[in-house]
Amino acid sequence: MDKGQYERRDRLVKEKRHDTYKERGKCSEPRVCTECNAFFSDGRWSWSEPLAGAKKVICPACQRIIDNYPAGYVEIKGPFFEGHREELLNLIRNEEKLEKGEHPMERIMAIVDEDDHTLITTTGVHIARRIGDALSKAYQGHLDFQYGDAEKSIRVYWNR
Repeated sequence: MDKGQYERRDRLVKEKRHDTYKERGKCSEPRVCTECNAFFSDGRWSWSEPLAGAKKVICPACQRIIDNYPAGYVEIKGPFFEGHREELLNLIRNEEKLEKGEHPMERIMAIVDEDDHTLITTTGVHIARRIGDALSKAYQGHLDFQYGDAEKSIRVYWNR
């Protein structure tokens, strides 16, 4: 018999990657987060006043915070940052305020000083990218970013 007859060809079955924190399918509405009071209605989270009788849940952003599982990491370093730390952190907090106002699931989780840099963790990729872009636009420097896990996470690096 021909070698080809016995040759087994395994197919690699591509498994779908699941984002634990992303809503799957249609969920009951309205809902309100027990942690931050964000309100889910018409398919999106907002800071609107919750309706009476809204189902109480924990929103995806609060769940990420509870689990300490960031979607975004922003690493900031360099002599310029050290000399203008408070000014840059104010810019970062203002960016969070603007992003969070429109998109309640995009928040800063923590700002931690490491050995040679400051690390900011976020609940979403958009706010991490927005922080990097704001730093680059306002203060130039070097901006780099890498998406990971099918764009469900991001690492942003800024230094000057």
